[in-house]
Formats: sequence, C-alpha cells, structure tokens
Amino acid sequence: MVQKFTAIYKKHGKWYLGWIEEIPGVNTQGKTLKEVRENLKEALSLILEVKKKRFN
Repeated sequence: MVQKFTAIYKKHGKWYLGWIEEIPGVNTQGKTLKEVRENLKEALSLILEVKKKRFN
C-alpha cells in the first residue's frame, strides 16, 4: 500500500521549515530546502515506524 502525504515548506528568515499536513508532530527545519526535505523524510519515516509498532 502506497501512502501519500502533503509536505509543506516555508522559508522563515534564513531557515526553511517543513511539516506533513496530515500528521501532527512531523516537522523539521534546515538551512537549505534540500536539507529540510531530507530531514522531513527521516522524521516521517520515524513516526510511521513508531505508529506501526504501536498498532501491531
């Protein structure tokens, strides 16, 4: 099953912020858009892993 999520990115001063719209708590920041995308993928992966273990 493939899940799709909405990633939101916003520049705030010198930082980029990123979060997943559908899952509260999945958010991050980075100095570059590339960095925040990588950080967000990792944060999403970790929270999905935790939720999977919790419900199995």
